[in-house]
Amino acid sequence: MSSSSTSKNQNSPQLRKDIIFNRWVIFSPARSKRPSDFKSKSSSSSSSNPTGVRCPFCIGNEHQCAPEIFRVPDNNPNWKIRVIENLYPALSRELADPVDETGSASSVLDGFGFHDVVIETPDHDVVLSDLEREGIGEVFVAYCDRILELGKRNSIKYVQVFKNHGAAAGASMSHSHSQMIALPIIPPSVSARLGSMKEYFDQTGKCSICEIQQEDLLIDSSTYFFSLVPYAASFPFEIWIVPRYHSAHFHELDAEKAADLGGLLKQMLRKISLQLNDPPFNFMIHTSPLHGDESELAYTHWFIQIVPQLIGTAGFELATGCYINPVFPEDAAKILREVNV
Repeated sequence: MSSSSTSKNQNSPQLRKDIIFNRWVIFSPARSKRPSDFKSKSSSSSSSNPTGVRCPFCIGNEHQCAPEIFRVPDNNPNWKIRVIENLYPALSRELADPVDETGSASSVLDGFGFHDVVIETPDHDVVLSDLEREGIGEVFVAYCDRILELGKRNSIKYVQVFKNHGAAAGASMSHSHSQMIALPIIPPSVSARLGSMKEYFDQTGKCSICEIQQEDLLIDSSTYFFSLVPYAASFPFEIWIVPRYHSAHFHELDAEKAADLGGLLKQMLRKISLQLNDPPFNFMIHTSPLHGDESELAYTHWFIQIVPQLIGTAGFELATGCYINPVFPEDAAKILREVNV
């Protein structure tokens, strides 16, 4: 896991194995200009409804939205956060819970599941990184509360929390929000991640995330978390935020740790905004299945992945699952460390 075990020539390509996702990444700095000059070519503010006029996510326009699941504070017209159904869901909560197909050879399931939207602020002109650390922490707690509710259904196997910020990152609304999709299956990439982490544990007796060597990949740290550019980052200026303590499930986060995490996420989002020209970005929470085997707890460890949208995914990546990154992680980490926020 150590970044210092492999030397690199500044201009020579290199392949690195990502042992968390079990894939190879090609680092090809010759394909890019200097890492310090890397900037987004598209604005993160280019989503629809830029002015907030008739924006259904704004306070006072609640009647324009799909049904509300809950709000924070509860039953308060001056809400801070709302969790609502997605008006255009990928899966349908109206279908009957599927019969457990574990071990079945079936390759088709009814499209049962839940697709929710988390409106992070009532103010149209406020983005997530504008909130105080406690405000971002409250968003994390809202995620946890919703995951715990969804987890009461045995048919829901995995909940993916993600945020698309900016049109180029997939956001159709400019009002700050994130999404949650609850699935009746464990996605293939999650199974691959768990399998790779189990293999490392079986070989070493240790959690692969706990064993991450920070060294020159570290960006910053807080009481309970640290941020770094992963050793085999698939994307330029990709950031992970990792709990210092071993934890398999994101939804076990308490309010104190949520606020601490909120402060570090705020700092990372401001760093990429300042350094990379306010790029569109995605963040994803990589956690463990809801009803997994108890043995998984020893080797699974949740983390947040932040991906600024700076380069496109093309034919080679789609064909091979092997990404080409023009910026070495050590260089990206150094640049991000030096950005004052």
